[in-house]
Amino acid sequence: MLIKQSILGLLLSAALLWGCGKSGNSAGDTLYAEGNYQQAVEAYSEQLKNYPKNEEVLYRRGRAYEELGNLEEAIADFEAAVKLDSKNTKFLLGLSNLYQKQGKHERALLFADRAVEVPGAPATAYFMRARALHQIGSTNEALKEYNNTIKMDQNYGQAFYYRGVLKYATKDRRGACVDLKQAETLGYNPATKAIEKYCQ
Repeated sequence: MLIKQSILGLLLSAALLWGCGKSGNSAGDTLYAEGNYQQAVEAYSEQLKNYPKNEEVLYRRGRAYEELGNLEEAIADFEAAVKLDSKNTKFLLGLSNLYQKQGKHERALLFADRAVEVPGAPATAYFMRARALHQIGSTNEALKEYNNTIKMDQNYGQAFYYRGVLKYATKDRRGACVDLKQAETLGYNPATKAIEKYCQ
């Protein structure tokens, strides 16, 4: 037990030396990559004692909390990161995703909207906006954003899948099956079961 505590102590101390900048790797990152999420939280927390306004470390600790299922703690860290860097699409989309997981789709849409407004926003911003719109029943707007996602990234299998699901719900079975098959081709595995169910 003492040996384990000593090892953890060394890792936490190393976190202060590694990755204290915004982009460097840290002990927390190593622990996170190994699936040791609770220890990663502790390592990131040690970093934040010395660098409380490091938005990247806040975000990374939030991801570790998310993996542990502690969504409220994750949201708090992501929101703190957004306050420090309000144009970071990674932080904004992280929040959108967490609110989606909680079923708070209007809130998820708010942060997806903010991500889309950032110049050079990635396809994922449009996809997250589409998912939120889809969940709140804004069918036409959701379809538009799925289209935008695919226009930006034609290899976005998940976007093809959910566009297919939306098309099926709106009675466009032919279009739905075309999208679901494309999603399967792109390696999005849930599409296979959907094809078996809806496209035979």
